[in-house]
Amino acid sequence: MMNNTQLLGVDTGGTFTDFVLLNQHGLRVHKVLSTPQAPEKAILQGLDELGLASATNLANLTIVHGSTVATNAVLEGKGVRTVYITNKGLADVLSIGRQARRELYALQPSPSSLPVERALCLEVGGRVSADKQVLTPLTDADLDQLREQLRVLKPDAVAINMLFSFLDDSAEKIIEEIIPESIYVSRSSAILPELGEYERGMTTWLNAYVGPLVKGYLQRLRESLAPAPVSVMQSSGGTIAAEQAGDRAVNLLLSGPAGGLAGARYVAKATGCETLLSFDMGGTSTDVALLEGEMRLTRDGEIAGYPVSVPMVDMHTIGAGGGSIASVDAGGLLQVGPESAGAAPGPACYGQGGKQATVTDANLVLGRLRAENFLGGEMILDRGAAQTSISSLGDKLGINAQQAAEGIIRIANEHMARALRVISVQRGIDPRQYTLISFGGAGGLHVCALAEALQMRHAIVPVHGGVLSALGMLAAPRSRDLSHTVNCLLATLTVEQIEVEIARLATQASDALMREGVAKQDLITAGALDLCYRGQSYTFTINWQGMENSLSAFHEAHEKRYGHRLNLPVELVNVRVSVKGPEPSVPLSPLAAQSDAAPVCFADLHGIDQQVPVYDRAGLAVEQSIEGPALVTETVSTSWIGKGWIAKLHYSGSLLLNKI
Repeated sequence: MMNNTQLLGVDTGGTFTDFVLLNQHGLRVHKVLSTPQAPEKAILQGLDELGLASATNLANLTIVHGSTVATNAVLEGKGVRTVYITNKGLADVLSIGRQARRELYALQPSPSSLPVERALCLEVGGRVSADKQVLTPLTDADLDQLREQLRVLKPDAVAINMLFSFLDDSAEKIIEEIIPESIYVSRSSAILPELGEYERGMTTWLNAYVGPLVKGYLQRLRESLAPAPVSVMQSSGGTIAAEQAGDRAVNLLLSGPAGGLAGARYVAKATGCETLLSFDMGGTSTDVALLEGEMRLTRDGEIAGYPVSVPMVDMHTIGAGGGSIASVDAGGLLQVGPESAGAAPGPACYGQGGKQATVTDANLVLGRLRAENFLGGEMILDRGAAQTSISSLGDKLGINAQQAAEGIIRIANEHMARALRVISVQRGIDPRQYTLISFGGAGGLHVCALAEALQMRHAIVPVHGGVLSALGMLAAPRSRDLSHTVNCLLATLTVEQIEVEIARLATQASDALMREGVAKQDLITAGALDLCYRGQSYTFTINWQGMENSLSAFHEAHEKRYGHRLNLPVELVNVRVSVKGPEPSVPLSPLAAQSDAAPVCFADLHGIDQQVPVYDRAGLAVEQSIEGPALVTETVSTSWIGKGWIAKLHYSGSLLLNKI
């Protein structure tokens, strides 16, 4: 890094917007409250508070951003007016889907809303068969009618999804050419050239549905931050230039959480641990995932019930965060989440008008959050407001405030423990063989309780854990992931034919990365095949390692998952390519050895007989051990070391927790 160059990672969350600044002086972290209606306002505020808003500083600043614009638009159903264009007879594909029932045994299931209203589904010719024969030509009359329909409907975006477009995309390209430039276009053969008209169609429609919003937001952000170059985190864990990201908005749906996993992987690797269960607890939600050296990707992801078949980090998300609202249901039982107080008004203790009790308020009432240390003292929490909100809830339950707060924490912990079991125990993985890594602003307060719930004996509270997603933005390489359906028996292909297809996709991805300034010699290319036995619907993604080795790896993967292998021909469904630039090096500010630090104070905590020592994390010595119960405070988070746990400071700055 040049002496005058500065790198800034920015993660926009539901409650806080996090910043990690890397320059010649090291790392600096910062937080501001998010502005959900206009996310760029919080970013500009943070830049100003960090002293980076001047033209001189922006000229020497490179920004990597994790955006929630696409995610929020889908979750809230606030995308743009989108027309869906497909072949005649297929207009209802997105509405019919896979005919999966959410409530299998419900006799009167509640109707679900259609992704696209029928009036916005348009049909044309241009249909080809599975062997690329033209069954119905795309005529001039089709195009004239389409022009008139678009004139009447006045959409903001168009999604084009023709049958077998991954084999022949000519009809899609012709349609794209007649659409006015003012309308955003999403073409399935460009977004996801793969088998499966429903998944391909939904992914293409989602890209169009949020594309104009993402493109407009990124354009405004780039103009506000000029001349600083801006990159955006993708759901797959790599970054893309902001000027290209708008055309592939669907690839940003897990932008922020992917940054968290990239940061967790990077920080844990410095401690020598690479088999991890992660949980990222922010203000609005908690994301859990499994890490085994590399981040696991899935192409069977969902958001708001819609399938998303582009590569994204494999994680499970629940509505449990620091801002999750506690309430009493009609049966008199305590409930926590999924509704959140968000950034506005936020928890009661934020003093912004919030009245409802939240997990953050409960931690404050129990003494685990220090009102005077929140955000390094920049934001003083209102303990009285928290006490009032929790007491009001306790009155409804017939218990005192401390008991109500304890109940809120226990329920929130159980929600998160259940989520961790989904991505471990329910997949046949023993969590006791893994290390739990917690991050997000609220993660350190719950790490010991969650580890105990899963009988895990080791945990990590990372350095800069409260802003780890923003740090992960800086640690992520630039990348592209491309795929294409082949769909034939593997035995009918030669090694050369497979490698030609891999090379074709690699060239497309490499060209895109080189346009972003990545040197050709620095690119790392990996090919993979989606394989299955003939007649199967589900595939295994196997790294390409030659014909014999790839086949052997597929048989082993199938046997490991299902307990057997079959004596059947193997089909090649999709060819995949991942091309990445070099992984950036982000120094974690290793700490200098010094004498053990004494507690800065002692605190009274509910349920603990003796006073609990409170340590300042920045003052701890390398290898210093802290036996729980104890609190460790820092600028962007607080860690609760439970009874029966010992925390030791690793030289990289992370706290390593071990069960006694």
